[in-house]
Amino acid sequence: MTQVKTLTLAISAGIVALVVGAIAFTLSWNLWDYWGGPMPGIQVLLFPGNLTLIHVWHPLFTEEVSFWPKLALLFIGQFVVVTLVAALFIGPVRKFNCLFAHANR
Repeated sequence: MTQVKTLTLAISAGIVALVVGAIAFTLSWNLWDYWGGPMPGIQVLLFPGNLTLIHVWHPLFTEEVSFWPKLALLFIGQFVVVTLVAALFIGPVRKFNCLFAHANR
């Protein structure tokens, strides 16, 4: 059985989070009148991107940033944060899984 590299798996998780975030943002943006505000759960789905907007990009850009650059920064943050967190968790999980597999032999 071939094992996927940690970086490949982490990047895949980042891409999935980016796609989910883009779909959620698009739905929330286009259905604003239907929901009467932002889509329920949007804060959870876009949490990694919003985290970087608040704590990384906002201190760097004190002036008001227009919509498209801010959206790009949100999606960059969404991808980077999820990729890094996935990479940090995949390594220890694989070590634990390997130890658990050897203990059951």
